[in-house]
Amino acid sequence: MSSLTTLARPYAKAAFDLARERQELADWSAWLLVGSEVVADEAVTDWLTMPTLDRTQPVQLIADAARVEVDSHYGRFLGVLAENDRLGLLPEITVLFNRLRQGAEGRLRVKVVSAIPLQGDQAERMSAALQKRFECEVELENEVDAGVLGGAIIYAGDQVIDGSLKGRLDRLQNSLA
Repeated sequence: MSSLTTLARPYAKAAFDLARERQELADWSAWLLVGSEVVADEAVTDWLTMPTLDRTQPVQLIADAARVEVDSHYGRFLGVLAENDRLGLLPEITVLFNRLRQGAEGRLRVKVVSAIPLQGDQAERMSAALQKRFECEVELENEVDAGVLGGAIIYAGDQVIDGSLKGRLDRLQNSLA
């Protein structure tokens, strides 16, 4: 996964810079999502690996699905990906692009994994504390995992804050070993 991220990062950054310059961040997010969905299809993935494939065909397929003119900036971006056999990176490029977009817009998507669902007031306090810590607007998503045992694990961008009982027990076990 990290190698995919390493390969996708310069493309995501280039797409983000172009979209921000043209004030089309929302459009690019939507277009990249469509492209990601197209290349994630198993039949398309097999088709993309065919050595006899004309590289303009997948660009046209994705552009048609996104309802974008092929000669647009997005079409040229897809062309660069196709020339470099990187169309398969579109899902990872989309994730990285959206992280850059959230940062530019002062937003952060945070996933909180807890043993039980967060109640309304708990979610509000958690959201307020995270907004203060990260100094941006927080979009909180709660996922329930009984394996956490108690407390919570917070995934905020590239950071992981493990305040779970399971995490504490694991750290205690490692220190005793």
